[in-house]
Amino acid sequence: MAEVQRPPLNWEASASATHPQISSTLPPEVETCLKNARFLHLATCDALYPHVSLMNYTYLPSTPYDPSPVIIMTTNPSSKKTLNLINNPRVSLLVHDWVSHRPPTRVPDPTRESSPPPQATRSSLASLLLNINTSALSSISATINGTARIIDKGSEEEAWCKERHLENNTFGDQVREEQGVFGAPQNPAAPEGDGGASCFIEGEEVRVMLVGVKEGRIADWKGGVKDWVIVPPEEQDQRGSETMVNGIS
Repeated sequence: MAEVQRPPLNWEASASATHPQISSTLPPEVETCLKNARFLHLATCDALYPHVSLMNYTYLPSTPYDPSPVIIMTTNPSSKKTLNLINNPRVSLLVHDWVSHRPPTRVPDPTRESSPPPQATRSSLASLLLNINTSALSSISATINGTARIIDKGSEEEAWCKERHLENNTFGDQVREEQGVFGAPQNPAAPEGDGGASCFIEGEEVRVMLVGVKEGRIADWKGGVKDWVIVPPEEQDQRGSETMVNGIS
C-alpha cells in the first residue's frame, strides 16, 4: 500500500516525534547524505556533559554480521568518547550536506582570521567550492540516534569492518590537490591517496566502533523536520498491517 505523505513538522511542533516514518532502511535522502558527506559529528555522553567529536565514517546498509543499517568508525581506546561509550553506548550523530564555510559578513570583522587562508580565496576552484549554494548541496541535516559497540579485537568482524572503512576513506589524488588549494601542508611521507587513513584506521591501538542505527530526524533549510524509525521487517509484521497503513507506531 502506498505510503501516506505527511507534511513535515514546523519548528513549533518539533519538540517530540510525530508520525515517524517506519522502515527497515534509511530514508533515501539520509542515505544519500551519508554516502556523500566527508565527516559526521558523534555525540557521546557521560553523567555530566555531552562530548562531540568530528569523525571519519563508513555507512553500510547491512553487513554479514548485522542485517540493519550501521555506521563504522574507529577510536583510540583511551579517548574520551571511548570511555563514554563504555558507560553509555547510546549516541547521536549529525551529518549534513550544507556548505559549512562561513562567508564574509556584510560588516567586515577585522578580528576574524580567514578560513581557509587568503591564498585559497584567490583560486577559482576554491571560490567555486566555497560559494556553491544550491538546493542540491544545501538541503538537509540528519540527526541519527543509535547504539554503539566496540567490536572484539582480533575478530573476523573487526577485520571485515576495518577493511571496508579503509576502502571508504582512501581518496586518491584529490585529497592532495585539496590540501594544496586550501593551504594545508602536504605530508610527502603519507602513502599515495592515503589521506591519513593509515593512522586513524590501521594503527595497532585503534579500535573499531559500530553504531547500529535506530531512529532519527531530518531537518531541511526551511525549518521543517521529519522523524523516522528503523524497524526490522519481522517486527513490522508483528505490529500488524493497521499500523503500516497510516505509517505511525
